[in-house]
Amino acid sequence: MTSDAARRRSGRGWRRRALPLCRVRTAEGAILSERCEVPASAFARMRGLLGRKGLEPGTGMLIDAAPSVHMFFMRFPIDVVFLDRDRKVVGIRSRLAPWRVAGARRAVAALELPAGAVAAAGVEEGDALVFEDLGSAHEH
Repeated sequence: MTSDAARRRSGRGWRRRALPLCRVRTAEGAILSERCEVPASAFARMRGLLGRKGLEPGTGMLIDAAPSVHMFFMRFPIDVVFLDRDRKVVGIRSRLAPWRVAGARRAVAALELPAGAVAAAGVEEGDALVFEDLGSAHEH
């Protein structure tokens, strides 16, 4: 067995794949997330924030093709902004606790943020959000 294979099998040296990043702001310019991860694969979307201890201020995760989210096995509360096809806010769940489920009618994506981020940015239903591409995590 090669040393790389041994490292993978033991779990040492195993790293998350870099996810594309974007900045998320309101049309008026209020920043919701300076570094929002955007998982591309179905597995990465399903995994989401599982296994993490929390979300740092200024970070987030955009889950496309997700009209709802579940907090099973999560360790911390989050804010969730549900978006329609035009990236308009169709629902907000503030401080969604572990072991809860939430969704919104007409939602096609869920923006997961640190608890309190939505209120701090003043985001409300009907607001349009802007997503600015930042490349991938390895570039920053």
